Amino acid sequence: MAAKKKMNIKPLANRVLVKRLEEDLQKTAGGIIVPDTAMEKPQRGKVVAMGPGRMNEEGKRIKMDVKVGDDILFGKWSGSEISIDGDEFLFMKDDDILAVL
Repeated sequence: MAAKKKMNIKPLANRVLVKRLEEDLQKTAGGIIVPDTAMEKPQRGKVVAMGPGRMNEEGKRIKMDVKVGDDILFGKWSGSEISIDGDEFLFMKDDDILAVL
């Protein structure tokens, strides 16, 4: 088994790198099987990297409300999708994060 390659990416300011958490939504409450192409992408993810936070007008750093490893809930249209070494991630600002789960 190959060792997992360390990711060399450091978000800037108040940006976070998020890996979507896959949800098992393939069957409706009525028992109807939903194909992958019709399913919405999950709005839950895990923070895998984050910047140091943004600066305020006085030049002081504003601490982020999340940390690496947090499971989060984010808005439906939040972030920009990127691919790193074949894995899909979202880059988003901390303002796009709705809650820590």
